[in-house]
Amino acid sequence: MATTGALLFGRRTYEDFYSVWPNRTDNPFTEVLNNTQKYVASTTLKEPLPWINSTLLKGDAAEAVVQLKKQPGKDIVILGSGELVRSLMQRNLIDEYMLLIHPLILGSGRRLFIDGAFAALRLVNTQMSTTGVVIATYQPVEPTAGKAT
Repeated sequence: MATTGALLFGRRTYEDFYSVWPNRTDNPFTEVLNNTQKYVASTTLKEPLPWINSTLLKGDAAEAVVQLKKQPGKDIVILGSGELVRSLMQRNLIDEYMLLIHPLILGSGRRLFIDGAFAALRLVNTQMSTTGVVIATYQPVEPTAGKAT
């Protein structure tokens, strides 16, 4: 996270992170999260946002992301924010997916990829943590014109 240019959040994830991270002093992530630029997609939040280095995106979130991607700098990372991810997937605005697969079966919960969602992906990297979490990095595969994928 220390090499990330900015973070992109949906409203719920932003509020969840803000309720915990700014006041934690027992870990190295607090300083990184506080000092990193945060962009927030929300139609209900109003400025000024309470967490330092936070900017509320104006208008359509996908169009705002198109403009952010045109700016020079490091990668913009989305943490959580499933609804936002789904809306950006529909516009082909996600360049890379980093999925953390935990050795745990819950049997319930929210789905990131809803029925009807489709993205052809190419595996570009895998890592395994000491706790057995598989970190799989994928990039979208460009569809070939006139060829079914």
